[in-house]
Amino acid sequence: MANTLYNEFKDPDYKSLHQFFLNSAHHIHTPDTVYLTKKEKGAWVDYTYRDLLAYIDCITGWLMSRGLQKGDRVSLIMDNSPEFYCIDQSLQKLGLINVSIYPTLTPDETAFILNDSGAKILIVGNHFLLKKFKKVEEKCPTVEMVVGLPEDIDTDEKLITYSSMIEQGRSLYAGWSSQIEERFLQVGHDDVATLIYTSGTTGVPKGAMLTHYNFLSNCYDANDLVPDITKDDRFLSFLPLSHVFERMAYYLTTYIGASVAFAENIDKVAPNMAEVRPTLMACVPRLLERVHDRVMKSGTEAGGMKAAIFRWSLGVGETARHTKDAGKSRGPLLAAKYALANKLVFSKIKQKMGGRLKLFVSGGGALPPHVGEFFANLGIQVQEGFGLTETSPFITVNEYNRQVYGTVGRVAPRQQVAIQNPDTKEVYTIQSYKSFHPDFVSQEGEILAKGPNIMKGYWNNKVETDKVFDEEGWFHTGDIGRFEKGYLKITDRLKNMLVTSLGKNIFPTQLENNFLKSPRIEQIFIIGDKREFITAIIVPNRDEALSQIGVSASAFEGDSPFMDHEALQHWLAEDIKKYNENLSKFERVKEFLIKRNPFSIEDGDMTITLKVKRKIVMEKFAKEIDNMYL
Repeated sequence: MANTLYNEFKDPDYKSLHQFFLNSAHHIHTPDTVYLTKKEKGAWVDYTYRDLLAYIDCITGWLMSRGLQKGDRVSLIMDNSPEFYCIDQSLQKLGLINVSIYPTLTPDETAFILNDSGAKILIVGNHFLLKKFKKVEEKCPTVEMVVGLPEDIDTDEKLITYSSMIEQGRSLYAGWSSQIEERFLQVGHDDVATLIYTSGTTGVPKGAMLTHYNFLSNCYDANDLVPDITKDDRFLSFLPLSHVFERMAYYLTTYIGASVAFAENIDKVAPNMAEVRPTLMACVPRLLERVHDRVMKSGTEAGGMKAAIFRWSLGVGETARHTKDAGKSRGPLLAAKYALANKLVFSKIKQKMGGRLKLFVSGGGALPPHVGEFFANLGIQVQEGFGLTETSPFITVNEYNRQVYGTVGRVAPRQQVAIQNPDTKEVYTIQSYKSFHPDFVSQEGEILAKGPNIMKGYWNNKVETDKVFDEEGWFHTGDIGRFEKGYLKITDRLKNMLVTSLGKNIFPTQLENNFLKSPRIEQIFIIGDKREFITAIIVPNRDEALSQIGVSASAFEGDSPFMDHEALQHWLAEDIKKYNENLSKFERVKEFLIKRNPFSIEDGDMTITLKVKRKIVMEKFAKEIDNMYL
């Protein structure tokens, strides 16, 4: 697929994703350079490019022996690991299609994707995932062979271990090496690299067909907009590689030559940061919110002089941020104050993150502006971007040297964005990298996109493909937004828009971010579609409640999902009233329920990127919600 938007962008001469990897191994670095690091049995273990290239030879030899043809699908249900990288690079080298499945999906959801994609090989990462597949194995006739990473599985003619696959491939590779290289040379821009299935929260999951050039072009755009990422950086990987955001981050590391360390799991991200000392991380807003809340609690809970110094330092950081954003010099007095604030507070916070972190890239949801500003006050960059599975993923991102908090940044160099009235279909504006102006403001509407990063379509689903592409080739994102200061601002998802019974349009994400400024609120879910007024489900900040109003820990225990606690109700109502003042009358929360436990992936309430599934929550708690309107 050629770049049809701007011929002046001279892309590097890469035809496939595996060429990124080879270039890093042989030209940016040497084969003996460490690329991956993983904690195994309590110790961090390094993997060089040479190690990984040897594994890739073994895997490609085994896959060729199975008779897989270009375009065949291989499914992975695995946590992030060196094995995932080796398998994926082998698939990309042979022109096979990686069908990655979220490990959190149910057995039936897993079976649907395996059958819809027609996967011939399945690779599973642990006993639990293998057991999950076994429950639906008879429903998945296309799966010819299963490879399990655990060594102690009961193998049979259809199930082998990963180590057995490697050993078999090692002996087979020599006989297939010439055919492997021929296949590699046949892989091109327009070949599908992966199928990534949408969450399916509003219907049947759809497999987005993402090509090699979809990802290649997205990496070129990322490097143009964030040029400070270099081969000397270290990336800490913890978001699932089955999600498009982390996958693109992985391909970007192979393009620029940055090294990667794998977090043990999401609960170990904080200690792992201190151990591997990353410089870069891709993350979702909820993680940054948690870090913000913990730092604020740690800095203020002791009270007295310590809290006063903490608040003073944040004030200095805010002044320094405003000065920088205005393009002005700090001056000697502010520079001295900032140096002191950094010594007393900021450096200690950053040291807990390893001391080298220079950049978070936030995606997968809207980042509350106050959270991005907080990190900038500390001297840590958070670059928020926007994109979807179907766009490989990013369309816009805040530039490294220009942050506009509350926006998702500038249109990427190889792409175009249009704002369209969702009712009349009138296109208000078309913006590109070339047409950027820092004072540009547009009307609000649905965000449309064009570019070499846009998916080929949905796998075996022309009906759904035709729904998202119009006659002029624009991809309809389903997101509502507008341009402010030349940068794109997301209002909400079109499908999330609430229309009250009085005809008022309300976008819940904006309201939720307003209330999340309260340290008393951990999560909030806004309700009001076809209702006379706005209500909410609130998850209180448990630590704040325990320390501030003496709520006992036992109050959060129980089988019912909601709590009836008078002191807690009054305490939360104080902040609801406070933050209601920032809103129009029809946007204000009038009633709320107190949820005992947070929304979670495990309970089926959240997506893998920690966004609440609106439809699921509304159905799950329909009775309790209706009672608020009696």
